[in-house]
Amino acid sequence: MAVWKKFGDDQAGNLAALIAYYGFASLFPLLLVLVTVLDIVLAHDPTLKAKVLNSTFSHFPGIGNTLRNATAGHTVSGTGIALVIGIVLTFLGARGVAAAAQNALNTVWGVPLSRRAGFPWSLLKQLGLILAVGIGLLATTLLSGLAGASASVLGGVAAQIGTLVVSLVLNILVFWLGFRLAVEREIKARQMLPGAVLSAIVWQILQLFGTYLISHQVSKSSSVYGVFGVVLGLLAWLYLQAQFTLYAVEANVVSVRRLWPRSLAPPPFTPEDLRAFDMYAKVQERRPELDIETRVAAPVRQTGDPQPKGRSPAP
Repeated sequence: MAVWKKFGDDQAGNLAALIAYYGFASLFPLLLVLVTVLDIVLAHDPTLKAKVLNSTFSHFPGIGNTLRNATAGHTVSGTGIALVIGIVLTFLGARGVAAAAQNALNTVWGVPLSRRAGFPWSLLKQLGLILAVGIGLLATTLLSGLAGASASVLGGVAAQIGTLVVSLVLNILVFWLGFRLAVEREIKARQMLPGAVLSAIVWQILQLFGTYLISHQVSKSSSVYGVFGVVLGLLAWLYLQAQFTLYAVEANVVSVRRLWPRSLAPPPFTPEDLRAFDMYAKVQERRPELDIETRVAAPVRQTGDPQPKGRSPAP
């Protein structure tokens, strides 16, 4: 109940929608950068290039083939310095998803606005977040694929479980690194580990059932909306991932900050209610000189209530 209430208090659904929107807008440019880099680095190994791309598009169940076809034959144009400038500008244009994730995670953790990184450090953290998470997801998928290939050779349930465990551990590390880069340093890395574990578990579950969920959504809407059905499916997939990830982080914050139990029908307020309200208020501190505090106001006397003895009416 405390996690659910904090999710609503933070308006985390809106934060998740913003991440999904910027993720949708940033996805194609980032895929173009990936295809361009692979064309350069793996020009003499097309087999490995195909494996990397397949592992990337597998993160989008039901619509990965559409994204693969959309990026086929497209790259960031230019050579030499022009290519470097094109890639850098593409990253700058695609950093919106990292900025949205930064804002969402700092808000959920209650980091005041005055203590968040400003320009240019925020921009460097956003680019680092894109690189770290992107490379991390590719590495986890490739290593999981190698583990899966070994499992298919060895056979047996134990090998399949081992593959799942390897993938889960690698995803935990990626989420932990992403949270560390997104959230300000006043939040310790060890405090964010439970959220990384929960997020990785949610990620694994969504990957297992995502093919059914998204394929069902796309098939249901494509017959009516055509290409817009694929767009709706992609947005639904990104929003689902962002929302469940924020739920995992909210659970982490509630546990670390001891923000439970919460009152079901306040007032009266529990001490944890007051601690949560105080954290929400301090998030809005826009200058380090400010010190925002919260207090519970005395109940307002209704008209017609008897006047307490020994007190004069309020002016």
